[in-house]
Amino acid sequence: MPAMEQRFAQLTVARPFEVRRSELTCPGHSAKMMQKAAGSGADEVIFDLEDAVAVSMKTAARASVVEALNTLVFGNTVRAFRVNGVRTAWCYRDVVEVIEAAGKNVDVVVIPKVESPDEVRFVDHLLSGIEQANGLAPGRIKLEALIESARGLLAAREIAESNPRMASLIFGIADYAGDVGAKGFVDQPYAAFHYPRAHVVAAARAAGIAAIDAVTVQFKDLARVAQDANDGAQLGFDGKWAIHPSHLAPIHAAYTPTRAEIDRARQVMDAYAKADVQQGLGAIVLGDEMVDAASLRVEWKKLAVARKAGLVDEHFAWIGA
Repeated sequence: MPAMEQRFAQLTVARPFEVRRSELTCPGHSAKMMQKAAGSGADEVIFDLEDAVAVSMKTAARASVVEALNTLVFGNTVRAFRVNGVRTAWCYRDVVEVIEAAGKNVDVVVIPKVESPDEVRFVDHLLSGIEQANGLAPGRIKLEALIESARGLLAAREIAESNPRMASLIFGIADYAGDVGAKGFVDQPYAAFHYPRAHVVAAARAAGIAAIDAVTVQFKDLARVAQDANDGAQLGFDGKWAIHPSHLAPIHAAYTPTRAEIDRARQVMDAYAKADVQQGLGAIVLGDEMVDAASLRVEWKKLAVARKAGLVDEHFAWIGA
């Protein structure tokens, strides 16, 4: 990489990443719902073996998830499944049975109710052994951790930094509300839960991984989904959980830069590059806005998401792969 391009990469903390504007979850025992999810256009689809599956169905649901992962067409969608919690009787077999049978078609394992780095490492060790035994590429399968309790929140940074497989932290609002004794989590979630949300974002950012916002439980209220998504984007989240395909449009709208934002980001990046090379300036005035290195991180992210989402074709050297 030429020297100037390398400088921009350092300023913007450019690194390869998956776009996770939306993570659509559906029950792992429902073939119909999994098929619909796979073709929904979500950035990531999560087949759930935990909360969405009754205790009596948990063992049978593993086979349904394996069948879905091995037969459905996902396009560019990230393929994930959520195991049961590490402290339950089902987690071990969830990992072993699904990865041994469908590991080549799994991109992410989602771990719920994570409260310590040891839980992440436990799943990592299982995955590493299965990869070695089955000829799967070491470390290709990533991990996402749900932060759903006070203990999990206070350990969020250590959890985020615990393993090279870590791809994101996800805030689980319902379980968190129950754990801390909140009266509820449906009304005004952003006022009541601003601190844990901001903490999850900061922990994820410190580790260089994605931060995913909580689900909107009023799944028929698309205006509420849009409001929650926009609030999360303003706070710094990379995307949001969805529980119905109808949520994807408002979520993508909130987490995808507009054409005007893309054009503005190009202008800022190009102007800064020219000022650096031609005038040796590290801070410039563009219109009525002061632009310096701090501005580049915001604009870089917009262009990176736009490129990954197919909205820009050209490769910007400072965006990353």
